[in-house]
Amino acid sequence: MAEMRERFWELDLDELSRPEWEALCDGCGRCCLHKLEDEDTGEIVETNVACKLLDTGTAQCRDYRHRKAFVPDCLRLTPKLVKDVPWLPSTCAYVRRAEGKPLPDWHHLLTGSRDAMMEAGASVAGRCISETVAGPLEHHVIDWDDDTEEEEARA
Repeated sequence: MAEMRERFWELDLDELSRPEWEALCDGCGRCCLHKLEDEDTGEIVETNVACKLLDTGTAQCRDYRHRKAFVPDCLRLTPKLVKDVPWLPSTCAYVRRAEGKPLPDWHHLLTGSRDAMMEAGASVAGRCISETVAGPLEHHVIDWDDDTEEEEARA
């Protein structure tokens, strides 16, 4: 595995190596939840319905390396795509760094542990359901705009 630079997360996204890019992900799982778009207004709402590969208890992909083989429309985020995708949460490390903001205080690169993210309520672990059992997405619209996201959006 390639060596990562000290405090690499403070660099511009375009400067990150592939391992640094992957390490920047906070692992919240929100990008793996299905979204619905209103055809008339274009408004995007989130659901608590996870991709079939997301472990709903840990918010980690069960087969990250091969995910595109099982979920062809799964997006591989890039620095350009992060700026163009409107549905990523404001707490997302990629979004925050693309906007020149610091990582959230609970981010594992700052704390050394993913426990702080869980305690802050930033993860979907234990708060989502798999698409394999969910039924109609319209029945699972949810507002993830909790205190954590509001505080981070202001930072």
